[in-house]
Amino acid sequence: MNGLVGDFDIAIIGAGMAGASLAAECAPHARVLLVEAEDTPGYHTTGRSAAFWEETYGGPAVVPLTMASGHFLREGGFLAPRGGLNIGQAADRAKVEAFVETFTALGATLHLQSRAEMAARVPGLRADWVVGAWEPGCADIDVAGLHQHYLAASKRTGSVLRVRARVEQIEREGDGWRIAWASGEARAAVIANAAGAWADELAKLAGAKPLGIAPLRRTIVQVRTDPAPQDDLPLVLGINEDFYFKPQGGRLWLSPHDEIPDVAGDAAPEELDVAIAIDRFEQVVDWKIGALERRWAGLRSFAPDRLPVYGFDPAVPGLFWFAGQGGFGIQTAPAAARLAAQLLLGQPRDELTAEIDAAAYSPARFAAG
Repeated sequence: MNGLVGDFDIAIIGAGMAGASLAAECAPHARVLLVEAEDTPGYHTTGRSAAFWEETYGGPAVVPLTMASGHFLREGGFLAPRGGLNIGQAADRAKVEAFVETFTALGATLHLQSRAEMAARVPGLRADWVVGAWEPGCADIDVAGLHQHYLAASKRTGSVLRVRARVEQIEREGDGWRIAWASGEARAAVIANAAGAWADELAKLAGAKPLGIAPLRRTIVQVRTDPAPQDDLPLVLGINEDFYFKPQGGRLWLSPHDEIPDVAGDAAPEELDVAIAIDRFEQVVDWKIGALERRWAGLRSFAPDRLPVYGFDPAVPGLFWFAGQGGFGIQTAPAAARLAAQLLLGQPRDELTAEIDAAAYSPARFAAG
């Protein structure tokens, strides 16, 4: 085996948003190796995200992470105001009202919307969409900018990045680990599993029990429409989580909000899912689709309870989980990475993480299963 990298305190496997943000938080305090299987970091989920920061996204248990991350993202210039509009039909009125009540109680800012208010925000809205919830704080995220920020910050503070390094072997060596890939190897005291869709596979290499983190495929389509979407069109979401769309550079990005079970790999959209996305969009507004210009898919990885997993494995010493972040991993990255670094390094909480209940995200919650 050639290409020995050296000895590190922490080897983080996966250099997408999760791994990059964790490396940036840990590198000032430890010797960090960031290992990426692909040619470039962020090739899979991070590089394919249509991410937005939305206070309600991910459900009530994710709100503390989202709210704690908001200030960092705004102050860093990573957010662009958009606004979000969750819409429903007459049969959905009680659901929309409960949505507003639930998340307002958790500190989110939401306003019920009448049919007239919704139509003013979304020109061409079809008549059967009559009730909505307005989220004024919803914003677009500069995903690439945020990812590069974290990669640069970790590099400045001494972390080492290895790409084209798909981990093939993990074994105990003394109190630490030896990690090997085709062209090299390294040793580290702790492995941080930030492998996204591959998190369970990586855990098995380290001798740990998989947690049931499942990759689910999400489809995005870019279309040219008549009329073209106005620049200030909000993010529009179905209250039943069956579609969303937003403007992007004079075009429209839309999704059927699908979560199709898949396998870890280079995700590709299915024609049926593309057709469903377009059909659902056409049921919302009376716009014409002039051309289907792009289509792509990404994998969102969820634990069985749909909450992220942050913490040391309860059975395998020196294995730290930072995975299962679904579609909310980017909007929660600042608080999640800070919290995970504090847990990993044994540091006290700070102002960013003080109100977050780390136990809710611990891998130990699956130990009984």
